[in-house]
Amino acid sequence: MKFLSEYRGPELVKKYLEQIFHVTTKRWKLMEICGGQTHSLVKNGILDMLPGQITMVHGPGCPVCVTPVSIIDEAIYLSQQPGIIVCSFGDMLRVPGSRKSLLGTKAEGADVRILYSPLDAVRLAKENPGKEIVFFAVGFETTAPANALSIVQAHQSGINNYSILASHVLVPPAMEALLSDDANEIDAFLAAGHVCTIMGMEEYYPIAEKYKTPVVITGFEPVDLLQGILLAVQQLEKGEYKVENQYARYVQREGNRLAKETMMEVFAVSDRVWRGIGNIPQSGYEVNEQYKQYNARVKFKLNLPVAEENKDCISGDIMKGLKKPFQCPNFSMSCKPEHPLGAPMVSSEGACAAYYHYASAKEQEEII
Repeated sequence: MKFLSEYRGPELVKKYLEQIFHVTTKRWKLMEICGGQTHSLVKNGILDMLPGQITMVHGPGCPVCVTPVSIIDEAIYLSQQPGIIVCSFGDMLRVPGSRKSLLGTKAEGADVRILYSPLDAVRLAKENPGKEIVFFAVGFETTAPANALSIVQAHQSGINNYSILASHVLVPPAMEALLSDDANEIDAFLAAGHVCTIMGMEEYYPIAEKYKTPVVITGFEPVDLLQGILLAVQQLEKGEYKVENQYARYVQREGNRLAKETMMEVFAVSDRVWRGIGNIPQSGYEVNEQYKQYNARVKFKLNLPVAEENKDCISGDIMKGLKKPFQCPNFSMSCKPEHPLGAPMVSSEGACAAYYHYASAKEQEEII
């Protein structure tokens, strides 16, 4: 297939659904890692089309959703300091910290700006030499190369008034944390195709082998997802556990070498706290010692107290695949996109936002 529209074609959707129904004989629980995959599953009604034996649960693959309250508070603190401009992607402005969001502090007069690229933040630093520009760098391995490149570019251009507040998280350690959890019920993963476009496939082989769990690298269109589900179920029904690549039109085994080299030049692997999940060792990127002058935590000597998560938000259970959004007593009641209790109701990749906007009455009735 050559065109994106072909991955939405009803004939192929019907074909893969028929094959899924044909091969499925047992109950299986599959987790799609990426929030973009979650939105596609819900928006396109795929959850309603699947056999009753297959349950899709929604993983922690929304970078906005897993950013903890304490890091949001760091960004808010920086935005309140004189002479600092905080920049980030649009979704981050509405995610609640312990007391307010970046949008709230912007409404109070802080200079908080929405940008579409960290390279725009470097340009902003060059144009405003009297200001400190901090880019709130959130994301999985997909956005890390551009954030690393922004530091390299700032360094090469002699720009010293630029830094990033890193909140990068890594997929494989999160998968291992989920599989190691005593409450784990995941039978197979649909891995995030865009992450693997950068990182390749090598990291997933040890996970599939160690936990006897199939991993299918999958795209985001309806046909991608149904083919990924089919491949996963075929493995499960045969008692197999291997890594397969449904997203071969983009993902190569070794990934993007140049992107990985840029990340490794700028970042060091570090422990990272995930909202609602807790600390996952070696699951994040932090600016390394070589480029520490571009690390906002070092530059501004950040040492804020650890903030507690909102106890009314069950985002952790949702992102572990233990509960669905409708099983939260606050869903669509005290928690709505305009007044979110937690990040999954904010982000364009959040499971709660997907269910709020797109879930069918059938899906609601089955869960409630």
